[in-house]
Amino acid sequence: QVQLVETGGGLVQPGGSLRLSCAASGSDFPISAMGWYRQAPGKQRELVATITSGGDTNYADSVKGRFTISSDNAENTVYLQMNSLKPDDTADYYCFATQRLVDHWGRGTRVTVSS
Repeated sequence: QVQLVETGGGLVQPGGSLRLSCAASGSDFPISAMGWYRQAPGKQRELVATITSGGDTNYADSVKGRFTISSDNAENTVYLQMNSLKPDDTADYYCFATQRLVDHWGRGTRVTVSS
């Protein structure tokens, strides 16, 4: 069973930066993709960014140019560098990892962008 642990959330002022990390453990088979979703209060969960084991990335239009996803395949860890944060980025951020076509999820880390 894959377990995911997110770290790096917190409170930041508009225009600031945060870096989220997510480490996967218990993976007996290769992980094909990892990434981040987020869910703001009262809204549906939405895709933020994904990265495949081959390094292909995908971003939501709302974060392009501000967020960067990267990974360390050897450590089964994915990162999300978030710059120029806006109040609209306030949400719980959830990490996922895809293994043999099954998505595994972390418990989430809260990001609050506020002055």
